[in-house]
Amino acid sequence: MFNNIGLPGLLLIAVVVLVLFGRGKVSSLMGEVGKGITAFKKGVNDSNNEIEKAADTTGEVPGEKARDVTPHTTDQTTDRS
Repeated sequence: MFNNIGLPGLLLIAVVVLVLFGRGKVSSLMGEVGKGITAFKKGVNDSNNEIEKAADTTGEVPGEKARDVTPHTTDQTTDRS
């Protein structure tokens, strides 16, 4: 559907958005999007730093060694008479 949108189509969409919402709304919206992207990148970097710090202190990377969490079944048979 959007495979054939070229530069003229994108420019037309941008002009329509500017006319409908105004320059102030669009610029504030883009500012909020930028803040969201920055916060996301900061969160990813913080979590990577925590993983690296944990690996430095313990020598193991958290989550690298998987635990066996399958329930253990017993071979006991129940009498249902």
